[in-house]
Amino acid sequence: MPKVTVRYWAAAKAAAGVAEEPYEAVTLAEALDGVRGRHPGELERVLRRCSFLVDGDPVGTRGHETVRLADGGTVEVLPPFAGG
Repeated sequence: MPKVTVRYWAAAKAAAGVAEEPYEAVTLAEALDGVRGRHPGELERVLRRCSFLVDGDPVGTRGHETVRLADGGTVEVLPPFAGG
């Protein structure tokens, strides 16, 4: 099973209480299920508003269950940012 690093930014980082952590998951959906299981509560609410990058590529509107993860990869969790 691929081992990936999930990195949290801004409100996601505050809700998780950590900047990054490892997960084992085949798809983005599986990784996010792991995140929700480890951090129930506020982070679950923040995730609903987030966008995601997988190895630097935007996930966009693709179904999270279709986004495969590579061993050693990175998932960036990006809440909406204010300002410009």
